[in-house]
Amino acid sequence: MSRSLNFDSSEFTRKPVSPLKEMAAYESLWMEKGATFKTIADKFRSSPGVLPSELVSQKELSEIEEELLERVVSSQFGRFGVRLNGANEYPEKLRDALNPVELFYYQGWWDLINTRCIAVVGARKVSEDGVKRTRKLVKHLVADGFTVVSGLAEGVDTVAHETAIENGGRTIAVIGTPLSEVYPKFNKSLQEEIRKNHLIISQVPFKRYSAQDYRSNRYFFPERNVTMSALSEATIIVEASDTSGTLYQARAALNQNRKLFILESCFKNPSLKWPEKYLNKGAIRVAEYKDIIEQLK
Repeated sequence: MSRSLNFDSSEFTRKPVSPLKEMAAYESLWMEKGATFKTIADKFRSSPGVLPSELVSQKELSEIEEELLERVVSSQFGRFGVRLNGANEYPEKLRDALNPVELFYYQGWWDLINTRCIAVVGARKVSEDGVKRTRKLVKHLVADGFTVVSGLAEGVDTVAHETAIENGGRTIAVIGTPLSEVYPKFNKSLQEEIRKNHLIISQVPFKRYSAQDYRSNRYFFPERNVTMSALSEATIIVEASDTSGTLYQARAALNQNRKLFILESCFKNPSLKWPEKYLNKGAIRVAEYKDIIEQLK
């Protein structure tokens, strides 16, 4: 496992770039009225090379640092690390996102980020056939040495993570909540397993999330799909409705010049319009796993 700057380390406050200070600044930027991933990304686009702490007053930093030390760093959800653009092994592939995050949090086996990652996503209310297709697909990906990335949501995401683990593979969860939260609650043990033996990534600010209700916090879920796509070499959609949040990732994958695979079964559902729409935009229609692996060679 690579060396990281963790909050249980006595070193972090002596570093030229302090994870605590930059984390406090990131959290402070999110507390500004109307803050979104776009507005925050705009701040860094207009001031290239600045650190988050250079965009926040010392008074704000001090107040939030103290609060974070008390509420987050000392909490019981385990050790975690911070990755910051320009330092600490920040993955450059994230810069392909429309509004790339400058800072995010992680727990687990960081080196997985440098493996060949394929995202497997789809419906939360997945059909029995969708479950079977997900399991078959993930088994093939694991056998071929890919790391399976998904969002730890109900349905296809859960099946993808579980199948990767059951078959001795590697998996990364990019979640739509802070690291301190579990959603859905029934995935608590799965999240714990991934935290201990695989990798969890979150770009969701602790303080903003706890300060607003669940309706506002829904916004973080589609945004994590954008990051999930950027971290992955390709995205495979197993099953999704025309209104599924999965389609945020479909758009992101094409915008980021990632391969987007759509299973043949999606095209055979006459009620769905999105498969043809994305096929016309550059997605790849696949009937069997060999259609995918040939594109990934």
